[in-house]
Amino acid sequence: MIKAVISGTGLYTPPATISNDELVEAFNAFVELHNTRHADEIARGEMQALEPSSSAFIEKASGIKSRHVIDREGILDPERLCPRIPECGNDEPSVQCDMSVAACQEALQQAGKTAADVDAVIVACSNLQRPYPAISVEVQEALGIEGFAYDMNVACSSATFGLQAAVNAVENGTARAVLVVNPEICTGHLNFRDRDSHFIFGDACTAILVERESDVAEGKGFDILGTRLKTKFSNNIRNNFGFLNRADESGIGQRDKLFVQQGRKVFKEVSPMVAETILGHLDSLSLSPTDLTRLWLHQANLNMNQLIARRVLGRDASAEEAPVILDEYANTSSAGSIIAFHKFNDDLQPGALGVICSFGAGYSIGSVIVRRR
Repeated sequence: MIKAVISGTGLYTPPATISNDELVEAFNAFVELHNTRHADEIARGEMQALEPSSSAFIEKASGIKSRHVIDREGILDPERLCPRIPECGNDEPSVQCDMSVAACQEALQQAGKTAADVDAVIVACSNLQRPYPAISVEVQEALGIEGFAYDMNVACSSATFGLQAAVNAVENGTARAVLVVNPEICTGHLNFRDRDSHFIFGDACTAILVERESDVAEGKGFDILGTRLKTKFSNNIRNNFGFLNRADESGIGQRDKLFVQQGRKVFKEVSPMVAETILGHLDSLSLSPTDLTRLWLHQANLNMNQLIARRVLGRDASAEEAPVILDEYANTSSAGSIIAFHKFNDDLQPGALGVICSFGAGYSIGSVIVRRR
């Protein structure tokens, strides 16, 4: 029987950063401009005045202190509040392709493999630059990989859903090795004019190489003990941007064409679902929470992660048990749990167990239980 192993991971981090203070300064300048320009409407009660944001509010609400971004100048321009990312020509690599290649190269190097050892590429992320040709096929071409590739989107759970697809391909013999890539340009779909969410996202790209156990050196990588996926429809996190938007001009430019969420409802509904999914997954493998050494959770909200870890472990988790990267990276959608895994696994001893878990819009939840080889 073929078993799948995670043999390498890679991370591309955009060099540009924006601190909470910088983001708040730009947002508050926009608020002042807006309220001044619409002073008459506000005075007549026809429009509500916008309220300023603060770094203290952001950190308390989310645990976020900073974020990496593809472009900071456009985001910090009060007249724009949107990243400026020029379109690439059809004969040039797309932005997501460039990010993906960088992350994939690190994953291959870590695993001691080359493109010749890989048979498939899955690009799994919350937003794709275009419908076709697939970004994954572009990445496949850029890396020089023979075989096949496809894109998938399960919002913030795209990486774990992609991991299960990779495991299936390896274990059923369709591929010797699969690269799962998560190029997240989250600032592109974030409404930087919305006080409740303007601070949430950052940009990053992760890559995971999944191989046959027989092709991975003894003591290297992580055995994948099992995957579990769950979805439940909800409108509480939504983005209505799509190719049909031009068919109804009244919706063009409306706020629902960017990221919108009802944060309190998400917190209340998703947290118990995630904990139950992890606990049920452990039980199905005859494991218990006490067997876990590490929880690499989706990096959306510090308070949410602390609650989920507490429900799973039955106590508060230490910083080592449930590492946090959102203070530096903010929410990077599907890349978040993989960034945590990439940065915080070197210290684990052979036999140590951990869970990579994502959760987000859909609702969607993905759990991947791994063991250090």
